[in-house]
Amino acid sequence: MPILKNIMKIKSILPILLFLTASFFANAQEIIVDTVKAKKPVVQNKRQKIDGIIAVVGDYLVLDSDIDKSFLELSSQGNSIKDITRCQMLGKLLEDKLYAHQAIQDSIVVKDEEVREKMDQQLSYMVEQLGSMDKVIKYFKKNSEEDFRTDLFDILKQQRLASEMQRKIVEDIQITPEETRNFFKKIPENDRPVFGAELEIAQIVIVPKITDAEKQRVIDKLKEIKKEVLEGASFKTRAVIYTDDRASASSGGYYLINKKTAFVKEFKDVAFSLQEGEISEPFETEFGYHIIQLERIKGQDLELRHILMMPKVSNESITEAREKALLIKKRIEDKEITFAEAARTMSEEKETKANGGILINPKTQDTHFELTKMDPELYAQVSNLKDNEITEPILEEDPRSGKKIKMIVVTNRINEHAADYSKDYTKIKELALKEKQISAIAKWTDEKIKESYININDDYRDCEFANNWLKKQ
Repeated sequence: MPILKNIMKIKSILPILLFLTASFFANAQEIIVDTVKAKKPVVQNKRQKIDGIIAVVGDYLVLDSDIDKSFLELSSQGNSIKDITRCQMLGKLLEDKLYAHQAIQDSIVVKDEEVREKMDQQLSYMVEQLGSMDKVIKYFKKNSEEDFRTDLFDILKQQRLASEMQRKIVEDIQITPEETRNFFKKIPENDRPVFGAELEIAQIVIVPKITDAEKQRVIDKLKEIKKEVLEGASFKTRAVIYTDDRASASSGGYYLINKKTAFVKEFKDVAFSLQEGEISEPFETEFGYHIIQLERIKGQDLELRHILMMPKVSNESITEAREKALLIKKRIEDKEITFAEAARTMSEEKETKANGGILINPKTQDTHFELTKMDPELYAQVSNLKDNEITEPILEEDPRSGKKIKMIVVTNRINEHAADYSKDYTKIKELALKEKQISAIAKWTDEKIKESYININDDYRDCEFANNWLKKQ
């Protein structure tokens, strides 16, 4: 079934496509857009490239060096490029430009503050990997940090525009049970996808207790930081130094939120109670203790900085939690109580206890974990477990909620098998939805190619593109 093969092929190369979208090099371009932004076609000599420009899509340029840099970056990450042609790479870059161009035409707004936050996070990661900002600038062959930041900002904004455009194309697409059933029926029995061996897993979690003295220490420290800021110190600098929220540390605790932002209620309640410039008192959420400084109110949005401090767990509390877990384990092994009953009545993880401790796969949103795609740490914990065997208590450092003790059991094993409608409905529905989304994107792309200004250099006009970039009849 060709469409199924296309879907599976897309799924297999998706990491590469995502990497290309996210890569700095994949979209690197000289800022030579005055003519294009003025909506004037770039005049090209049919026998000579101008300034390395090989294609124009709306307001965006593709340089010949963009393809070289894409290959270079893929290779540097250990990805095989032997089966990727320059024409295929150009096709992917043209798609990205078309998405971004159309996003502008559709008045899709990407806020500069959000782009800067992403840029700061990427820069922090690059500096961590390469050792210093000077090494980052040298690696990307830029003249200065200012030039590098300017180019990176433009690239990240274009990526965000493309991403938002793709999301808009498919956001309203849904799949019905009938469509899923018809999709499955159309697949010849010999062509049905094979799903790898899977496990269903359950866990019991015991959270080590934090002493009142430790909580008060954290509250006092946050009050001290607030006092220092009110006396003239920089909240941003204090956030970089002290916050336990690693996602925002590099940007000085910065977030742009509104009432729809997926933050916990307690955090938003405090944020929306502040006036511009005001700093909150320390308050508690499930993640720890916070203080917030509200920098600016922009319509429905708040620009703020926050500092999160997570109280530390003592060794005594960890030992106590481990002993509690061992007692539960013994009761289960002595058949006094089942694992599911123990999870419902004694586990301290609210996300799983009501369901008998059963874990939900965050990638698929069902209870199946395919062995070959499982998180390496979880795989190491469960791969050698026998049926009904419970792990010894495991100490885990959760970046969101701190240290916890957990015990894991495999509740079900599913061998590698050809797709079965009743057993694999969720995965089949996902494939059916993907087919529908691919069809919608293909239709959209075909229409926008016809409507948009596109010019491709003669050197690439012999390419066999997946899309009709050359506008052949």
